[in-house]
Amino acid sequence: MFDFLQEGYRYRKLSVELKKKYGEKVYRLPINAGFSCPNRENGLPGCLFCDETGSGFTTFGEFDIKTQIKKMKERYTKKGAKKFIAYFQNYSNTYAPIEMLKKVYFSAIDEDIVQISISTRPDCISDEILDLLEELREKIDVSIEMGLQTSNYHTLVKMNRGHTLAEYIYAAKKIKERNFELISHVILNFPTDDMLDVIETAKILSVLDIDGVKIHSLYVVENTILGKLFNENKIQIGTLESYIERVIRFLEFLSPKIIIHRLVADPPNNGTIFGNWGIPKIQIINMIEKRLKEKVTYQGKYFYKWFEPKTNKLSKRS
Repeated sequence: MFDFLQEGYRYRKLSVELKKKYGEKVYRLPINAGFSCPNRENGLPGCLFCDETGSGFTTFGEFDIKTQIKKMKERYTKKGAKKFIAYFQNYSNTYAPIEMLKKVYFSAIDEDIVQISISTRPDCISDEILDLLEELREKIDVSIEMGLQTSNYHTLVKMNRGHTLAEYIYAAKKIKERNFELISHVILNFPTDDMLDVIETAKILSVLDIDGVKIHSLYVVENTILGKLFNENKIQIGTLESYIERVIRFLEFLSPKIIIHRLVADPPNNGTIFGNWGIPKIQIINMIEKRLKEKVTYQGKYFYKWFEPKTNKLSKRS
């Protein structure tokens, strides 16, 4: 369970696990399939933090899927890359008619694509979609990325997520019942969350037996509702020190089986008002790993302490 400790790590790293599974380093190719989001249609503003790209930074979105993949591959093959994950990133990638989804997903299959990863929302999961993904899984490995962001349903409402905790749990259970690999996205430093929310989020994801988690730091982008609130000083984002402590606490209560896909966000190069305290992403990762070592702590340290049931001794009635 804690094999990553013997390997010299203090959390279960995605790069290490992918190499174990596929025999060598695997590169992700972000794809923009041109989908939308139910939380941004019919006059809805979308999540307060979501920018116009749908939280995706694909470069070749004007091309068809196969051309996007080809152009993205060219960036990495020069470095000797041989295996790739086709990552449908922007917006909600299960939000379209089933025949369109089928055409798009199957067009991403290629001999050096080892996995198709599909990013979506809890309210865009249905039995019909999971049936399609099972059909796709007969041809290639499939993983599903689904945003929770926080277990604090009051924060989910304030951030205008368009769903709360119950909807996430319902969708996650449906996905896991089909034995799909499920990765959840969380943001650990919402202004309205505290350390208890961070710990509770780790516990819920562990109980649901998800396979991976992407940890994000909250960043602020122009032309978003969050950006407007930030510029008007109506929200304040905590310190970098606070974020590092939240990440460590989250890891400590998280199941050691869960793969860590990311420790901090990667804000867009253009239009960012606030992102990662003005520090490069790699520096924050190094700071988190250094702090884990200093505190002699690691992913799952407290997992079994809260997960194991306590003995219930019933007192005799007098």
